[in-house]
Amino acid sequence: MTDTAVDAAVDAHDDDHHPSDLFYVKIAGILALFTALEVGTYFIEDSVDPWFLYLSLSVLMIIKFAMVAAYFMHLKYDTPWFRYLFIAGLVLAMGVYAIFLFAYDVFGLG
Repeated sequence: MTDTAVDAAVDAHDDDHHPSDLFYVKIAGILALFTALEVGTYFIEDSVDPWFLYLSLSVLMIIKFAMVAAYFMHLKYDTPWFRYLFIAGLVLAMGVYAIFLFAYDVFGLG
């Protein structure tokens, strides 16, 4: 590749998908809000069903994972192959978590 071809490729890559700094601050604010909701579940722990807590915390965890991976790790703008790897890791982690919860009879089903 010539120097001009390399420069053109770098320029094209830089202009493709780079959100503004304000966008990242907004994403960080949303993540902070979700974290506050997660911490807030500690204060309502005795007044709600454990299923609700585990389900709500799992949903918030998945949303936060997706946002961090998509925006801060730039997976939204990367090849789909990396996205599939992260989704596979998330599915594996949630499966292990579910097995742990049921193996230790966290829900009192056994």
